[in-house]
Amino acid sequence: MNKSILRASMKAGIKASMQAGLLVICTSGFAQTLPTTVPMASPIALPDSSPAAVWRATSRLGYGPTPALMQAAQPSAKAWSLAQLDAARQASQRPTQIPPALQALAADQRQVSARFHEEREARKENRTNVQKPNPPIAAMQGDSGTGLNSSLNSSLGNDPNNYSRDMAQAAGAWRMASCSNPDMENPLLARMTEFWFNHFNVFIGKGPVRPFVGNYLMSAIRPHALGKFEDLLLATAQHPAMLLYLDQAQSTQRGLNENYARELMELHTLGVNGGYTQADVREMARILTGWSVDIAGGQGFVFRPRAHEEGSKTVMGRSFNETGQSQGMAAIKFLAQHPATAQRISARLAAFFVADKPSKALTDRLARTFTQTGGDLHAVMKSLIESPEFWDGTNTLFKTPIDFACSSLAAAGAVKDDASRAQNYRQAAGFLAQAGQSLHGWQTPDGYKTDAATWMAPEALTRRADYAFGIAGRIEEPSFLLPFYSSTTRERIAREAAVNMRTGLLLAAPEFMSK
Repeated sequence: MNKSILRASMKAGIKASMQAGLLVICTSGFAQTLPTTVPMASPIALPDSSPAAVWRATSRLGYGPTPALMQAAQPSAKAWSLAQLDAARQASQRPTQIPPALQALAADQRQVSARFHEEREARKENRTNVQKPNPPIAAMQGDSGTGLNSSLNSSLGNDPNNYSRDMAQAAGAWRMASCSNPDMENPLLARMTEFWFNHFNVFIGKGPVRPFVGNYLMSAIRPHALGKFEDLLLATAQHPAMLLYLDQAQSTQRGLNENYARELMELHTLGVNGGYTQADVREMARILTGWSVDIAGGQGFVFRPRAHEEGSKTVMGRSFNETGQSQGMAAIKFLAQHPATAQRISARLAAFFVADKPSKALTDRLARTFTQTGGDLHAVMKSLIESPEFWDGTNTLFKTPIDFACSSLAAAGAVKDDASRAQNYRQAAGFLAQAGQSLHGWQTPDGYKTDAATWMAPEALTRRADYAFGIAGRIEEPSFLLPFYSSTTRERIAREAAVNMRTGLLLAAPEFMSK
């Protein structure tokens, strides 16, 4: 046998052996840490300066520790967490940091609309381009030459026939960069942006949504992620990505479409048990007629008076007598301030940051803060961070695929060169597609699930190990993670002489899967 083939075969065998052994460690480790149906006898408060508290703070309010974050959080994980919350709110009010290669994302709604219209016109003139494969979904899967790697090209957005594709790829690249680089984006702000995008999900596979998804993240979600909920809700309601995704842009008094009105009440605010009826959904749809998008005119969101059904409407016993667009704004604010909305948003935040099944006591406490502050998300998160439940060691969380990808990239730190960085982003996007959580790829408006039951399975753990070993050769060994690991895991890693093997094991360790 050729020596190079033999070496490759031996390397593959060693890697498979390591992954198999690691899978046993992971499975047994998670069996001990995941929540069970039997409640613990009493909570376990994590000591404020312990490695467990630092891990929890940096992994739940960001994407895991880095040497710098470890040093900052070590004296007091709780104090660091509260400081992070203030820093994240301040960062949300500043312009987004966009890498030079992704500057096309700086375009506003009107500019995106104008360029999208140009793309449509260009395709009409050059029908051969229409026959090319529809690239965004393939791009998110990391296909060679069309994935995130190509989105870091300086010519991004300059091809009039592929503007939508380029903008979709750029949005994915920005998400990978912002979640993994604390110097570029505050980690908690990146985490909050992820949470709210999933809550107000749009699907990139619906053609008209593609060019707008980056602007949606940066102008509708990010600036309001720690502000007032009603401002966030209104920003999503007036964004082309949402209006096009849920067909609100086509809803008129003569052709009513209830899609957005239904999801606005069922998913975005009240919840399925929020006390509304089908009649309320229809009334809300009538209120929102005329909320549309003007792509041909390069306007982005517009209100079309002629498409709006005037007159008083009643939703959940509340009459709305305003005229024109003001009626929709009043109705949206009413939903944002409803007690059922306070409960739903609080429950979702608690499930995302504390435990898959948070206690009713915590949810009620957060809901009271929500109501008392008029939906101030910063205040709600402060209450969450200060809660004993957040620091209770029996409340465990398992990383979703995007959590795992982002935390792996964050642990990797600075890479050797731009090519390696682009390759890391491309490989992360490919992993996410294979793992079932492709970037902007969930078709229905409910967003991806975030619980352990959805994402933890032997096959999923093996896929994560494959990804960890795949990037190991391009990054420095993240040995700073060792203090957070059990003696069993540290001993297993120490047995490996090769740096790449240790690096892969560090990122595939059972402790690294939790947050």
